Amino acid sequence: MDRELREFRRLERVCLEQAVLETFDLARIGLLKVANDCRMAAEALEARSAAQPGALAALVQALRPSWGGGRAVSRP
Repeated sequence: MDRELREFRRLERVCLEQAVLETFDLARIGLLKVANDCRMAAEALEARSAAQPGALAALVQALRPSWGGGRAVSRP
């Protein structure tokens, strides 16, 4: 996921740099839209990675009582 995040950030930066150099308005607008999409994708990845540690901790807390303090679970 870290690699994907870096790639989206790199693509965002390249699109913004090219948009500054572009003389054709339609191409500039397209590059800015792609840069915005890359930024939103990177932010979504960051939000998902930030939420995962908390979600894992909540899952562990929820499962802890069912573990029974290390006792073996008997199955019928």
